[in-house]
Amino acid sequence: MPNAVRTRDRRTSVDVVFDHLHNSIVTLKLLPGDKISEAEIAAQFGVSRQPVRDAFSRLENLDLLLIQPQKATEVKRFSLHEVTKSRFVRASVEAEVLRRAAKQASADDANLLDRSLAQQAPVAADGNYEEFSKLDYEFHKILCKIAKVEFAFEVIAFEKANVDRLCMLSLSKEDRMTVLLDDHQAIADGIKAGEAEAAVAAGMLHLSRLDATIETIFRENPDYFEI
Repeated sequence: MPNAVRTRDRRTSVDVVFDHLHNSIVTLKLLPGDKISEAEIAAQFGVSRQPVRDAFSRLENLDLLLIQPQKATEVKRFSLHEVTKSRFVRASVEAEVLRRAAKQASADDANLLDRSLAQQAPVAADGNYEEFSKLDYEFHKILCKIAKVEFAFEVIAFEKANVDRLCMLSLSKEDRMTVLLDDHQAIADGIKAGEAEAAVAAGMLHLSRLDATIETIFRENPDYFEI
């Protein structure tokens, strides 16, 4: 934890505190239900409480913190309703993205997919789930680019943010990364072959991988979820 905020890279103190806390939450260094203190964070970063308060507000807007008057601020617990809604929206958008990508993928697009998969393979083999998560993000962004609907990724990314922590719990199991990489390969194969429904089927299977993880987490750690 840094002792003081440095802003020579033009980031404000709010940005630095926000980035640190955001990373800690989405990578599960801070778990759902963990309490965090405005005063303690300010002391750790060597800043006043105002930038910390502003960073907390930004995290609350992303549905990552729960701020309640006269109560300790805590990391937001998972909401099964919000997770279900986000996954429904994402599946609907991504299915259309894959159909379009399969219909208009060029040789250059095929090379883009191959390069992405080549980057993912050694990361999955090394069990580096944080890096794999980043490459997964980029893979789905490439799909939108191939489909010529880059704006669709804004929707996917927004909905993905609601389940990122659950995804991270899933990815932290090393064997899961090889399964997800195989899914990516199947999606890419469908797109390169121009087989839209094969690509969609692979994409929907890919998104469904989280179901078992949610059930397991809910069973083993019910306190991670809102009542």
